[in-house]
Amino acid sequence: MIGELGRRSATALLVHSALIQAVTFLVRPAATYRALELDVPGFALGLLAASYAVFPLLLAVPTGSLVDRLGERRLMATGSAVVLACSAFLLLWGSSITALVIGTALLGAGQLACVVGQQAVVANNAASSRMDSAFGYLTFAASLGQALGPLAISLVGGATVRPDTQAIFLLSVVMSLVLFATTFLVSARVGGGKKAVAAVGRGSVVSLLKAPGVARALATSATVLAVVDLTMVYLPALGADRGLTAATVGAMLTVRAVFSMVSRLLLGRVSRRIGRMRLLVVSLVLSTVALAVAAVPMPAGLLFVVMALLGLGLGIGQPLTMSWLSAQAPAGQRGRALALRLAGNRVGQVVLPSAIGGVAAGLGAGGVFLASAAVVGGTLLLLRGVQLD
Repeated sequence: MIGELGRRSATALLVHSALIQAVTFLVRPAATYRALELDVPGFALGLLAASYAVFPLLLAVPTGSLVDRLGERRLMATGSAVVLACSAFLLLWGSSITALVIGTALLGAGQLACVVGQQAVVANNAASSRMDSAFGYLTFAASLGQALGPLAISLVGGATVRPDTQAIFLLSVVMSLVLFATTFLVSARVGGGKKAVAAVGRGSVVSLLKAPGVARALATSATVLAVVDLTMVYLPALGADRGLTAATVGAMLTVRAVFSMVSRLLLGRVSRRIGRMRLLVVSLVLSTVALAVAAVPMPAGLLFVVMALLGLGLGIGQPLTMSWLSAQAPAGQRGRALALRLAGNRVGQVVLPSAIGGVAAGLGAGGVFLASAAVVGGTLLLLRGVQLD
């Protein structure tokens, strides 16, 4: 259960979280496959990839203000409708790189609205003592969706090198319809009523960032997510340096993802036992050690163990920063704070990998893991002075 939500609403919320991620991880690769069918130049693929992040960067804060004013379900319904429109647009008119870029950008906007609405439901309904557990379940459902999307491509594509993208876009339309319908099974509730609207009117991004702990939570979240991306990019390079097969590296990435999901299922129980901030410190220390150890040459079997530990550490970090941020944000501004976190995550995904990659360029993939360990370890300094409840 999530706070005041009944079983039906809580289940619908988790299904909604899984579905939006599944559609996203279905449509984005399908758009790339369609671009390859069109034989577009390499720079156009980069443009297609970047278009997804445009709206989340530009609209994150206004979207957060909107959910605080209008309520979570309305925003989730709007986002679901945009995702449905995107899927239908790509199915009917996705035959040029321009159309693919437009469709992918719309997908980014719809996904943003859905995720902000989902997180605001948890932040505004879960009791403080249950917030870690609620965000753990929400992020577990999101991870499950991220696994189901690519699996759907495999089922549709079969053994072909390039799957039938028209069939994939049709499947995304069907899934988006279910996503939209699921929205209305979530209890209709405005996060904070008139008081929330008044608080939003008085608040600003600057005042929100000045609230105790908010900036530190944002920085920690962005760092953890950027390191997850770095692991996905540089573990194959590390494996190539050590003569590991692609299948072995893929299995290691799967192990990391599975252990992240497991950590989220157990998050509430462990957090209540040792305290949220103490658990966050443990997760950051565990991630730092695992990243540093991964840079040391070792047998493949031991590297699997290291990836499992890294998955536990990084998996805990994201939901805990959500609950930390929700607890620190002023009344009526939780939606804005969570949206600001998503924008910060996008910036971190661009800035940190570029910086770490540049610094460690001469040291190879192992150097990237060492540099990542230093960055994650540095976030522990952000927690100095924070009460380890």
